Amino acid sequence: MSTIELEKPNTATAQVGAAMVALSDLPRRAPRVRSRQLFPSEPKGWLVATLAAGIVIALFATWQLLADADVVDTFFWSKPSMVWDSAVIAFSNGTMLGDTLFTFTSTIAGFVLGVVGGAVMGLSFWWSRLYARTSEPLLIAVEAMPKLALAPMIVLALGIGIESKIAMATALVIIIQVLNTHTAVRAVDRDLQTLLYSLGASRWQVFTKVVVPSTIPSVVASFRVSIGLALTGAIVGEYIGSQEGLGKMIQFAASSFDISLIWVGVFTLGILSFVLYLAVLLLEKVLLRAIRG
Repeated sequence: MSTIELEKPNTATAQVGAAMVALSDLPRRAPRVRSRQLFPSEPKGWLVATLAAGIVIALFATWQLLADADVVDTFFWSKPSMVWDSAVIAFSNGTMLGDTLFTFTSTIAGFVLGVVGGAVMGLSFWWSRLYARTSEPLLIAVEAMPKLALAPMIVLALGIGIESKIAMATALVIIIQVLNTHTAVRAVDRDLQTLLYSLGASRWQVFTKVVVPSTIPSVVASFRVSIGLALTGAIVGEYIGSQEGLGKMIQFAASSFDISLIWVGVFTLGILSFVLYLAVLLLEKVLLRAIRG
């Protein structure tokens, strides 16, 4: 029995050794060289712009061809050539430029007031946990409330001028900014704050040297969302009641069944929102570069 037990391990060891030798004799493939990097490089800006322009041109060309072939009903959908004629008329008489400037002004004013006011309020939560815990559910309740329900009251209180449009844009931006800033404040490194306190720093010094610099990147990162909300607020205010603005122009065109003019307003809004988004991206890069030194 002892002889059999001793032979089993020797046999197993021999089999493992034979398998290793067989594996070592197998031909080895050279490592494959990836044609692409692990993370794809960013595409060239001109290539992105060319593709985007090509897609837009293709969509407009298809729309025009379908309308000319009577596949698309121009009464309900118009067509690019009719939209272009309406745009030329609207811009030549000056009303389009005035409406665009009105919407742009109310959007920028609401964006600035909402971002600054929201950031200041969110930073103020750092000073008192009681104040923060009490205010947070109220802010969430206001944010969950449809802002469209508040628009008539804002217009009635402030009139149909630009003030109500700025207030509406600010209302859509400020709550999001407060909650975002509060989240950033709560994420500030507590160990770093404790270290400064142990070195004799005052609360104001900790606030200015740690809390504010740590929170600013989050505030800046929310600019892209806030600018869209500000534009939405301005347009909603113009829909409720206004004498100027792109929202008023679109509403007037809809009431008169001028589909081409509606498309002019929609496309102008799209261009305006794109320009504002690019401006915010540039501002974000400049501010973050300044913060990082």
